[in-house]
Amino acid sequence: MQRRAVAVYATLFILIAGVAGVLTATAESPEIALENPDFEVSEGDTIDVDDRTYTVASISETEEGGGGHGGSATTVISGTLEREFQTQMSEAWANESTVTIDDTEWRVEISGEDPSSFTLVEVLDRQAILESDDAADNETVTRDDGEYVAVTEDGETTLVPVEEYFPAPDERSLSTGDSIDYQDRTVTVDEVTTGQAVVVWEGTQTETIDVGQESMVTIGETEFVAHYPDASTLTLSTDIAAYEAQVDQQEQHQRYNNGLTRVIVLSILSTLLLAATAFVPSRY
Repeated sequence: MQRRAVAVYATLFILIAGVAGVLTATAESPEIALENPDFEVSEGDTIDVDDRTYTVASISETEEGGGGHGGSATTVISGTLEREFQTQMSEAWANESTVTIDDTEWRVEISGEDPSSFTLVEVLDRQAILESDDAADNETVTRDDGEYVAVTEDGETTLVPVEEYFPAPDERSLSTGDSIDYQDRTVTVDEVTTGQAVVVWEGTQTETIDVGQESMVTIGETEFVAHYPDASTLTLSTDIAAYEAQVDQQEQHQRYNNGLTRVIVLSILSTLLLAATAFVPSRY
């Protein structure tokens, strides 16, 4: 009698585990699908958002995880959007610093307590000048009364003061609003202070936006949810509420599956426990 009862209950638990297993195996997880997205684009396509034009610079598929340690690799799709735009760029030239203009070094000199202009003074390459003069030593000579260049002519060496030997450096005076060619562009003096001169120009900058799978991304002033239905297509939608509803459905499906898995495990353990009790000797 004891073993008959055990068999009945064990069969019941096996039946429950089987039903739960079938439900787990046949239930399909709802997939994310953005209905009527604002944009559906591929690599190279453009989108216009808030009077700005962005280009889909790339869509790539990579594998993460795995690595030969027993874990399975996960396929990850991501992409980037790019936008080039004109903007005012600037550079500060500190007082007493040097800048290179027309392949020549110039020293920035700013004077006065409330300056509106500054001077670029050519930085002479004294070493190159000395080495090009066969009559002069390649190094200057310092005496108590100053610095000299030793020049030998007709066997006679003469010490020439450096201010007389080297040519006077070129100077350029620039005021606020003046322009000058600098690094293959024309820059304009925007501001002069006691510590620096600021030059500005119109330049091109690139804005890059990384777009991950099912991520929230702000483009311009608008927020989108991004989704890749395949490895070559990006969809963007402003209907974030609909996306979040689908995510809730996926999470609910996962909770149901987890519950069914627990039912399967408990049913199998109960069956094993009942099978063990069937062999316990009766006291009667």
